[in-house]
Amino acid sequence: MINFLLRRLLNAVPTLLLSSILVFFIIQLAPGDFLTPARLNPNISAERIADLQRNLGLDRPVVVQYWLWLTNMLKGDFGLSFAYQQPVLDVAWPRIVNSLYLVLPYFVLYYLISIPLGVYGALRQNSFGDKALNVVMYILLGFPSFFLALLVIFGLLQLRYKTGWDIPINGLTSDNYTSLNPLGKFLDIAKHVAVPALVLAIGDAAGLTRVIRGQMLEYMRADFVRTARSKGVSEFSTVYRHTLRNALVPIVAGIGGLLPAAISGAGFIEVVFAYPGITPMILDAINTQDLFLIAGFTMLTVFLLIIGNALSDILLSVVDPRIRYA
Repeated sequence: MINFLLRRLLNAVPTLLLSSILVFFIIQLAPGDFLTPARLNPNISAERIADLQRNLGLDRPVVVQYWLWLTNMLKGDFGLSFAYQQPVLDVAWPRIVNSLYLVLPYFVLYYLISIPLGVYGALRQNSFGDKALNVVMYILLGFPSFFLALLVIFGLLQLRYKTGWDIPINGLTSDNYTSLNPLGKFLDIAKHVAVPALVLAIGDAAGLTRVIRGQMLEYMRADFVRTARSKGVSEFSTVYRHTLRNALVPIVAGIGGLLPAAISGAGFIEVVFAYPGITPMILDAINTQDLFLIAGFTMLTVFLLIIGNALSDILLSVVDPRIRYA
């Protein structure tokens, strides 16, 4: 296992280097730069534009900019955000933490919904419940998550209008958050993330539920399951120890993507619910061509993806004893 981890570490070096080249130079391919709006403003002089270019390092050749960014990144410095005039990590970290508040409950709900429903669909194949579940899942698969979120917000607004219930539908905290005690602050954040996390989990669970149902049906007809039943193994052990364990192997293989996904936020759900996560900030950074903020955050996700894939491989060897790493 140690040799496997060392090989993964060595393989990560060229992967990170190539990723940094692609990320940095692909961003540079976009027309204009951070100062393009300033150049179009007749009230800003050419001398002022030249000063800003020099201060931001945009007057240097692109290769020099990349080399300076790469060498600084090796020291833990991901660069300076043009828009915020602060180090990238100082700007991005509070937004990453906000996104984690939303994404971690989403992960829990996602698997709590998908796995039981997938197992139920396989064990009750073609029953009324299975068919009804399939219809709902097919409908959810056709719904973009942000559209489902808009429908939920409309429903909650109608409910609030008729009942007077104060159901949070935007933001991360209430106006009186700073005056609450620690338990009150926790409950306040929990109330605000509950709806977007549930909407995201329900929308995404449709796909995973179908995958688990298909995997379960395939393994339930496998020879080793029939052999287990013929030897008198209990139905519970046959389903949950032999069938479900093998059916979850492809899901475990994809767990590596959860680490970068955890800091990448909830996508357009954060925008629809006006949630102060990482997605709105990255969209603003793309719009303003905040080079180092985009590149620094992207490299952080690539680094976490490499770690996540190594963890996935380790977990696979735990779930499936046939997998061994020399």
